[in-house]
Amino acid sequence: MPVAGIAMSDSTDKFPQPLGGNDMPRFAGPGTMMRLPAVETAEGMDVVFIGIPLDVGTSNRPGTRFGPKQIRAESVMLRPYNMWTRAAPFDSLRVGDLGDVPINTFDLKDAVARITDFYDKVLEHDVIPLTLGGDHTLSLPVLRAIAGKHGPVGLIHVDAHADINEHMFGESIAHGTPFRRAVEEGLIDPHRTWQIGLRGTGYTAEDFDWSRDQGFTVVQAEELWHQSAAPLIERIRAAMGDGPVYLTFDIDSLDPGFAPGTGTPEIGGLTPIQAIEIIRGCRGLNLVGADLVEVSPPYDPQGNTALLAANLIYEMLCVLPGVAYRDGAGS
Repeated sequence: MPVAGIAMSDSTDKFPQPLGGNDMPRFAGPGTMMRLPAVETAEGMDVVFIGIPLDVGTSNRPGTRFGPKQIRAESVMLRPYNMWTRAAPFDSLRVGDLGDVPINTFDLKDAVARITDFYDKVLEHDVIPLTLGGDHTLSLPVLRAIAGKHGPVGLIHVDAHADINEHMFGESIAHGTPFRRAVEEGLIDPHRTWQIGLRGTGYTAEDFDWSRDQGFTVVQAEELWHQSAAPLIERIRAAMGDGPVYLTFDIDSLDPGFAPGTGTPEIGGLTPIQAIEIIRGCRGLNLVGADLVEVSPPYDPQGNTALLAANLIYEMLCVLPGVAYRDGAGS
């Protein structure tokens, strides 16, 4: 894998490239992420996009099963080069779309097992998975595979909700429980876990305190109102050190004015600019995987939520280890 920061402007013939809008109209061509080549295996890849069309674990509005397909559809507007950070991911990494995990639509526990099995096979290769969701239940089985390879990871969790419920309707696995289970199973390092954007009402006054009691750092949305998120992510970078880090980004962390297409919207959320600041600030971390979850296209017929999600996933790609940066980066 190439060293980050080394420009590779003459290497595009060695790496798969997105299909450009001047070669094929954006409303045509393959239905893959950024119209990249579809791959049948992670062998030989540095990064793979994977869809998990899951909404069996949702507790309010369903529809996230359509998230991966809609994110891919909206990704046709993305171009290879980041014009501010000067990241050139496709000059330096072999990136492909591995398609979707064949989940069990009727059995959440079986779906969770299938996801872990799928990612275990992916991670037999030296590859970083970027996941298109799908409801937030999926982070648990993905983290099981990630931790199986890398050990407990630091976690950057951007979300309106803490997702640390003990149970939901008596069930231990659902989209509101993954990070309690992740702590119990030793998948994440609680003292390198940051939850950003939490807000709204609670069932008890102590709803976010379980996180703090485990050692998480909780940054509620109000702490970021009317200010840049860049200083925060600098603090997080310092706390994460050189260890493996996983980034999980729930689209409902954003205010529903920007991202209405989600199942459990909460007012007073982050802005797209703050989201980009957080993701771009992850540059230099030892990211071993990331996901973008809870996009529910039926609740945003214009597609803006999925468009935003596609752009944020591209930003995640741009900060992965091994990405080349051209001279003159804006940050």
